[in-house]
Parts: sequence; structure tokens; C-alpha cells
Amino acid sequence: MSNTTAAPVASRPTTARQRLLDAATDLFYNEGIHSVGVDRIIEEAGVTRATMYKQFAGKEGLVLAYLEGEDRALRGLFAQAGEASDDPAVLLDLVVAGIEQDIRDRHTRGCPFINAAAEYPGEGPVRDLIAEHREWFRETLRQLAEGAGLRDPDAVAASLVLLRDAALVGGYLDGQERVGPAFARTARDLLAAHRPE
Repeated sequence: MSNTTAAPVASRPTTARQRLLDAATDLFYNEGIHSVGVDRIIEEAGVTRATMYKQFAGKEGLVLAYLEGEDRALRGLFAQAGEASDDPAVLLDLVVAGIEQDIRDRHTRGCPFINAAAEYPGEGPVRDLIAEHREWFRETLRQLAEGAGLRDPDAVAASLVLLRDAALVGGYLDGQERVGPAFARTARDLLAAHRPE
């Protein structure tokens, strides 16, 4: 009896840009943006300084690309949920479950946008990107609440954004296992309280 195993599939090497972005994403999220220097990112990515500046034209460009990646990931989760159902009430429940899972599994050190905002207190491209992301998130939740027939969809969306912000920060401070279920319970209570009578 022969022992045959499939030959490993050769994976395409990641581009220098992707290696830089992967390194920056990990370092910025886990250690903070201002505490991580360009040299550290270059070293982690295994690229040259010239490559870094060719790809991102400076650290702020890399910060923007990091946050754009976080934004795309969240939009992708919404799109994925949309493939599972087109019922806004179901989608709201999927959003709540997705945020609870995110608190537990992915964003264990707080919200990347809140963290970045704390490091960029003034006006500029980073704060503009954060504001645009938050407005998209709030408006998407408002549209879902409206589509589900909930009373006062603006208030529902504002409350869900607030709950998510608190849960991501609280998950980091108090532990994901404690905060995730509390977020889900509170968010579902909020949705139930806004259903038409």
C-alpha cells in the first residue's frame, strides 16, 4: 500500500506592498500608531526603505491604507451578511452576532478607528477617513433599522454605534467573554424595544 500525499500547492509570494500593510496592520493595532516607527515596519515586512516610500509615500499613507483595510473588512462583512439574507431584521441580528464575534476573535484591543482617533486628535486625512467610515456604518445601520420597520431608525443606529464602541473598548479592558454577551443582549433588547407595537 503506497502512501501518496498531494504535492503542496505553491502559494504566490505576497507583494512588498502587502507585506508592508500586513506588518503595519499588526503593529499599529497591537502597539499603537505613533509608538511604531517606519524602520520597525520595514524590518518586519522585509523590504527596503525605498520600497516603503515608493508604495506608501510616508507613514501617514501607510496609516490610511491600514484604516482603509479595516473599513473594507467591515463593509465586506456587511456584504457577506447580505448574501445570506435580504431581510433587514435578519441582517440586524447578523450584525449583532458579527460584532459579538468581532469583540471575541478579531478586535481584542479595542476599535482600530477609536484607537487611531486618539492618536490623531486634530483635523487631517486620518480623521477624515475615520469620520467617513463611522458615517457609513451609522447610515447602514439606520437603513437596516428603517427597512426592518423599527421605530426611530436614527436613534437605533446611533445606539448601536454607541454600543459597539463601548463593547470594543470594554472587551479590551474587561475581557471579551464578559463584554461580548453583554453587548449582544443589550443590542437585542434595543432592537426589541423599537419594534412597532
